[in-house]
Amino acid sequence: MPVRSLPRTTAVDGRHPLIVTTDPLLLDDLLRLAAAGGAEVSVAVDATAAAPGWATAPFVLLGADAAPQCVLADLSARTCVILVARGSDTEPPWRYAEALRAEQVAVLPTAEAWLVDRFADHASGNPARGRVVAVLGGRGGAGASVLATALAVTARRRGLDTLLVDADPFGGGVDLVLGWERMRGLRWPDLVDARGRVNPPALISALPGDGSLAALSFDRSELNGVPAEAMAAALDAGRRGRDLVVVDLPRRFDDPSLMALTAADRAYLVVPAELRACAAAGRVAAVAAAHCPALSVVVRGAAPRGIDVEEIAQALDLPLAGILSPEPGLVRALDRGAPPAGTGRGPLAELCRLLLADISPRSHRAMAR
Repeated sequence: MPVRSLPRTTAVDGRHPLIVTTDPLLLDDLLRLAAAGGAEVSVAVDATAAAPGWATAPFVLLGADAAPQCVLADLSARTCVILVARGSDTEPPWRYAEALRAEQVAVLPTAEAWLVDRFADHASGNPARGRVVAVLGGRGGAGASVLATALAVTARRRGLDTLLVDADPFGGGVDLVLGWERMRGLRWPDLVDARGRVNPPALISALPGDGSLAALSFDRSELNGVPAEAMAAALDAGRRGRDLVVVDLPRRFDDPSLMALTAADRAYLVVPAELRACAAAGRVAAVAAAHCPALSVVVRGAAPRGIDVEEIAQALDLPLAGILSPEPGLVRALDRGAPPAGTGRGPLAELCRLLLADISPRSHRAMAR
């Protein structure tokens, strides 16, 4: 379908994605991405022009340049605003994300492939069904891989078709956390050349899996990362073929991990209840929150004497998503190859059920089973 680029300010049509920006270079980029995704769009140069289609457009791509005026115009009463900025912007727009209830913050050029997929979803009339949740650690050894794996295992127990994606090339591999290191199936080294759309059933069936849970993991080879295009293809296949995609992220971001973080509907930062861990997590949180406004903290362990768990969350300026109490025997179970939260009992499984209730609409029904 053609992109309505001439004139650049168009009559807003609530059937099409709405681009709001006064930046001609940003507009050119977004029109190019819309064309790549086969989507027709409407364009508005300010909040007044955007208002007629703001509430009815499938989604709004709001340039960082136009964000302040949209906040002043109180154009925040919708659930699907994507705040778009450039990596070279001198004034980060993140302070506007919460006021606008932005679903995601897309930083160009990192998020280009993700935006093309978003436009393509709309153009095809067959939007992806899966939700994406990212998990990352505030410091090394925080337990992010264990929580990500436990979320995937719990989602399977709740009746959700789930894909666990390993985005940390130096984390050892989520297949080890699951106890699946000897299970046959494709790993990242087999998919490094993947680009564009990947057939979801074909990908899922080729991965190591057990029932409704499949995992895309690094192995023990020398692969130090994956191309952003491969990550985009895997995320797209997961969102189209699964109810839930759980991504285990590294603390030091590269383009693929930033893409996954941008695509996440929720992100959880795992922070041990230690003062030094909280200090280290502050630096990670500052970067992660810039790419995913829906970032919250999970505190692991008991807080030091005189410090409340809520104070840790406040120090990081993040909402508290939950507390992971000590679980005797968890390390021994992992050493035996037993997946975390595999029995459905204990503090870890209980936390995962709590988090799932906030991640996937289907999980509310599954929780009642």
